[in-house]
Amino acid sequence: MYSDAIQQLNLGANGLPYSLPLHPNLVHLTLGLFIIGIAFDIVGVFYTFERPIFKYLAIPATRSNFFDVGWYNMVAAAIITFPTVAAGFYEILLVDSPPEIKSAWNLSAIDTMLWHGVGGVLLLTLIVAMTVWRGFQRYVWRNDMSRQVQWWYLLAGLVIIFMMYVHGTLGAHLAGEFGVHNTAGHLLRLGEDPNVVLR
Repeated sequence: MYSDAIQQLNLGANGLPYSLPLHPNLVHLTLGLFIIGIAFDIVGVFYTFERPIFKYLAIPATRSNFFDVGWYNMVAAAIITFPTVAAGFYEILLVDSPPEIKSAWNLSAIDTMLWHGVGGVLLLTLIVAMTVWRGFQRYVWRNDMSRQVQWWYLLAGLVIIFMMYVHGTLGAHLAGEFGVHNTAGHLLRLGEDPNVVLR
């Protein structure tokens, strides 16, 4: 019955009412902003060791510049993660994947979607918490110090990046192994030749 309701929506070749899936595009923006934010904070912490390199390359940079980039990227990541998760939940509602297929982690499509959805909400919560933590470090706890971030903050950021890797692997399983909102994969499941339809 659910499958019939989805088929009546007249969805495109990727199983969505629009030509390009929103969630995969937004999720890469979230990943990039968060990883760059943590990376620039790490560079800011170790800036004293890197100074001769930047001087040799004639890059005019100060330690506070690296922390500025870290802060603004973290704020942007927190903001963009809301539509990322919202698009993910909307697009997951339109999934019609065969239940007999198992992923490389021996999960069914519904189990993979469940873990991916729960992980998305968890990561949203962690990214917002990290942004609040970063804001307190920048404006309250360490605003008079040259090093704006705590070591625990950087360690937590690296742990979250690893969690993003695991979470992203679940998303890759959905697209690659189950053909979820993957135009070519969806067409193959329908028995159509994607080389003919996509031209």
